[in-house]
Amino acid sequence: MEELNVQNNNNQINNQGYVPAKPNNYLALSIITTVMCCMPLGVVSIIQSTKVDGLYNEGKYQEAEAKSKSAKNWAIAGIVVMGIFWILYILLFVLLGVAGNL
Repeated sequence: MEELNVQNNNNQINNQGYVPAKPNNYLALSIITTVMCCMPLGVVSIIQSTKVDGLYNEGKYQEAEAKSKSAKNWAIAGIVVMGIFWILYILLFVLLGVAGNL
């Protein structure tokens, strides 16, 4: 019984022996964010996403899930930051154009 508990603690497997499904690593989204949106946040997302598979294969399922969520959040943050940047950029030119016609 004690061996079973040690194994469960190391591999984070529940009492029924259930292994959770591998979480998405969001690597494609991270790369797209890096190339097309915001490089600094995209790089952080890539770093987080590359850790997901290794942690899952080591049996660290909760950590892999956390890294997956982190990679997704950083990629979305990069997309949002770039969206805000483009809105402000376009708004600036519209306002400068209107001010130039006055």
